Amino acid sequence: MNNPDILTHGWLIFTVMVGVFLLAAFWRKQPIGIALLFGAIAGAIVAGNGIPIRHLVEGIFTYLDPILIIFTALIFMRVIDENGALGTLARIIITRFATQPILLVLIVTLFIMFPAMLTGITTTSVLTTGALMAPALIALGVPALTTAAMIALVSLLGMIAPPINLLVMLIGQGVDMPYIGFEGPLALIAFPLAFFTSFTLAFKHLRNADTSLAVANLPEIQSDKKGIILFLPLIVVFLLMIIVRIFPEFVPDIGAPLIFLIGAAIGLYTGKPVKIQRTIYKALLTGLPVLGLLAGIGIFLQIMTLTGVRGLLVVTVLSLPIALTYLGMAISLPGFGGVSAFASAMVFGIPFLLSLLGRNEIVVAAGIALLAGLGDVIPPSAIEARFAAQITGEKSFMRVVVKCLPFVIIFALVGLAVIYWADKLSFLVP
Repeated sequence: MNNPDILTHGWLIFTVMVGVFLLAAFWRKQPIGIALLFGAIAGAIVAGNGIPIRHLVEGIFTYLDPILIIFTALIFMRVIDENGALGTLARIIITRFATQPILLVLIVTLFIMFPAMLTGITTTSVLTTGALMAPALIALGVPALTTAAMIALVSLLGMIAPPINLLVMLIGQGVDMPYIGFEGPLALIAFPLAFFTSFTLAFKHLRNADTSLAVANLPEIQSDKKGIILFLPLIVVFLLMIIVRIFPEFVPDIGAPLIFLIGAAIGLYTGKPVKIQRTIYKALLTGLPVLGLLAGIGIFLQIMTLTGVRGLLVVTVLSLPIALTYLGMAISLPGFGGVSAFASAMVFGIPFLLSLLGRNEIVVAAGIALLAGLGDVIPPSAIEARFAAQITGEKSFMRVVVKCLPFVIIFALVGLAVIYWADKLSFLVP
């Protein structure tokens, strides 16, 4: 790897891969997953491997487990949205806690985070629970811009929170690290930051809120099934996820995809009627960009491995002084995350994790995931800032980005601190 010709050729391949990817994504306006495919093929051709069909196919299946989790989780979320459970829960939260602003902020924060916690995708929170809460928060006196920033940031932290963190899964699969023991570190990162964000942005506006206006902006409860029956799918999914972690010696792990399908099946009979074919179709439409992205990431990683670029990145990062390693993480992970948080975790997260071996890898991976996830509110894509602006009626998503920036800086510092003190935080890992 020290041969200058080999190094030059490796960097040429990497430059071509990233260059073609960026051109396809931003010049030709291709979906990120397709752009990654084009970049991978270009890199393989430059490396002299032609178009390696076998490796392209293998790459598609690299992240099959996360793909199944996403698809089944989206079906579950769509079912409990259409059967009235989410709308009913939103109404209960506002009517019961609008006069208790501290509890209201805590519960609204968890409610907004919930879909991203289950799917590992920030967008699901912004477009479901975030969209439900946005009109109510604005009616309670929270400015639209502040509401948009709060929903974007809290949804981002929902993606970081347990039980499902796709960014960590991507990093873990790249280094053969199982997704076990991450609940503590991820919870320590996500929940305090989420509560801090919500209280900082919204609490002062909620102290003298008018409940009647907020309730008027929430969906009507149209189901005749109430109480525990309506929320049975949520309860079952929660219990199935928790019980296998509490009693692993007695309860087999049936896997998150099957748990979500069981919850969705129960949800068909616990609220308003749900048309299952249309629900699955909508879930597929919602998740298709991310599913395609994961397939593209798998292909890109496979070709990086085939051509030696992955090894080159690892060796380069390993050779950096520790100060430059932290600087590189602070810049490259959120920066490339502005294109795709998942791609950032895969392309840069894996080398940085390998460069920090010797520290608690689980805690380090959690910190890296936070840094990569910040890309969801950073240009050029700033995808969650865009969606949050849409659901709140804010005309300029860049105003949402600017509102989020101070929090992004704080989150980045927290991520770096978690990585730096990873060994001291190892008590969080069972």
